[in-house]
Amino acid sequence: MTRFAAQMTVVFWEEPLVEGEDQPTLSVRQEGHVIVAVPHLPAGLDAEATHAAFARLLTAFLVGKPSVAVRWYYTPMMLAFSRQLRARCTVYDCMDELSAFRFAPPTLLDLEGELLGAADVVFTGGYSLYEAKRGRHADVRPFPSSVDVAHFARARDLAPSRRDTPILGFYGVIDERMDLELVARLADERPEWRIELVGPVVKIDPADLPQRSNLHYLGARSYEDLPDAVARWDVALMPFAINDATRFISPTKTPEYLAAGRPVVSTPIVDVARHYGTVAGVIIASGSRFVSACDDALTLARGADLAWRDEADALLAATSWNDTAAAMLAAIAEVSSGPERPHYDVLVVGAGFAGSVMAERFAADAGKRVLIIDRRPHIAGNAYDEEDASGILIHRYGPHIFHTNAADIFAYLSRFTQWRPYEHRVLAEVRGRQVPIPINRTTLNMLFDAGLKDDEDAAAFLAARAQPVDDIRTSKDVVVSAVGDELYRLFFRGYTRKQWGLSPSELDKAVTARVPTRTSTDDRYFDDAYQAMPAGGYTAMFARMLDHPLIDVRLGTDFTSVRETIDYDLLVFTGPIDEYFDYRYGALPYRSLRFDHRTLRVERHQQVAVVNYPDEAVPYTRVTEYKHLTGQTARVTSVTYEYPAEEGDPYYPIPRPENQALFKRYELLALAEPDVLFVGRLATYRYYNMDQVVGQALATYRKYRKREDAAALATAAE
Repeated sequence: MTRFAAQMTVVFWEEPLVEGEDQPTLSVRQEGHVIVAVPHLPAGLDAEATHAAFARLLTAFLVGKPSVAVRWYYTPMMLAFSRQLRARCTVYDCMDELSAFRFAPPTLLDLEGELLGAADVVFTGGYSLYEAKRGRHADVRPFPSSVDVAHFARARDLAPSRRDTPILGFYGVIDERMDLELVARLADERPEWRIELVGPVVKIDPADLPQRSNLHYLGARSYEDLPDAVARWDVALMPFAINDATRFISPTKTPEYLAAGRPVVSTPIVDVARHYGTVAGVIIASGSRFVSACDDALTLARGADLAWRDEADALLAATSWNDTAAAMLAAIAEVSSGPERPHYDVLVVGAGFAGSVMAERFAADAGKRVLIIDRRPHIAGNAYDEEDASGILIHRYGPHIFHTNAADIFAYLSRFTQWRPYEHRVLAEVRGRQVPIPINRTTLNMLFDAGLKDDEDAAAFLAARAQPVDDIRTSKDVVVSAVGDELYRLFFRGYTRKQWGLSPSELDKAVTARVPTRTSTDDRYFDDAYQAMPAGGYTAMFARMLDHPLIDVRLGTDFTSVRETIDYDLLVFTGPIDEYFDYRYGALPYRSLRFDHRTLRVERHQQVAVVNYPDEAVPYTRVTEYKHLTGQTARVTSVTYEYPAEEGDPYYPIPRPENQALFKRYELLALAEPDVLFVGRLATYRYYNMDQVVGQALATYRKYRKREDAAALATAAE
């Protein structure tokens, strides 16, 4: 509101103060450029009398003032006395699921239904809340918490000494959303630490708060004083309970703590894990793990390596209140001015390979006007790369190595990039040694001291180890029949179990992958005819692909928030097919990944770009060092540790027959959508390499054009 007040008059109508006055009154004060109006009510008024008093105070306040442009509601309860107020635009800014809070008024849900009917646009304070509300209004837009970085960064100048008693802290309202048992447990298990809770106690009897000698309740602080409170702490805490009241919260304090330069330990709040779960400075834990997570965070806070802070700063750079305020004002202008809805020939959802190729073809080849959107704040999808704090080009979502045998695909992408010649090599850490993978003659000699001199020796060695399988049905059958059980266990079993989260029995039945073998000493990971990396990076290649006068790009934009605000003839959908159909038959299962990006103070960390770790005792599956891919030189190096995960962004469709059967049900629904093209790995529930996605997109475009051309000829013939 402070930012809005720089451009317009803003009146912030507060909750009432119930006092011993005889008559309702209104006090008005100025805070910066914001006018704050506070009703003062006598005690003992019932709901009807309270609303009548509010309405009279509001009407009197507005006498002689300009007409109201925007009604902005943070709570539906305010609608009861202001529904008669006329405005060009009504905003419902839904910051929390208030109906789930303790002592929520029984009329709240009815008033919320009325407010949703009256609102021109609905803003939500996070993506979980957006997902809960988007089906109840035609224009719901998520605005996760932003941060005033400069304000909270003041705390970094006052970092506590490593010799001081560790201090861990929380600020915010202390109410039913806090897991007080967890706080008490932390105090009990770490009596040498000081734990500070800053904030008012609401809806909880202070006598019910846990009391410990190292647990301190410091009361409320102003926003201005919060950086000084955090400055005392080594680690910031978010010990929220997991209950109905916290199901949809998206705490503002996460980015604020990071801006203050403090690592964060949080219980598994959905939106915290969604937006910050891959950030090294945010540790998600619950139960007994919460205390040990605090140990880890304290080690991080007092360590010399600040790469975690650099990673957080890069994320916070795109999380400012200025940008949020500007986007909100743009949305209000869009819905209140009532302009003619823009028309596009094609709407493309997703700015990764599939969507960007389709957008480029429809614009450059077919001359169509295209809007491409992506819910992420960047183009290039999972291929997105960016310079980290050390200036090294890293892949935010794990390594992407381009290779293909298709000359037409390579030629198409070459329109948008120069190439850096690169042949990918991978080592696997096996029995304490890093050996080439795919398995080749060098691998066998290193592991078994086999003394193999030529291809014939290697072929004979593998044949002697092979264990023929009469009826090959699974990946295990393929590998064991070719190279034997020992190599299967060394290179395949552990890696695949980690990657897919399979039990031993499931793994033995899985059809997921194979271990390629070579009898030569060729140590290239791929043998494709075209192997290279975009010289300027993938993001730069995508930027050129989408740089066309007929293409508009909107980032940070969800399909559901834009579909009702524009007109379009054709939809290209590259997101999850089950999401498009609102999970009608249930969610399609995926495996996900978690990435730990680190900057190391050495020039070189490993011999090749990627080292795999098949051993199940190692929690990560591979480590990538990007300087091998980019050819950059620097005194430091940047690496990524890659961990499989059950939850998070969808990466790998889980290869089970029942999952394919579920996809087929969605595929039948897709076939009944003639004006929607489903393209890409998520829309077709398949794992594709990059070149395969490009090939599928090009083929889909050609097929569509052929169909349209045939229809045009048929119409002309009539």
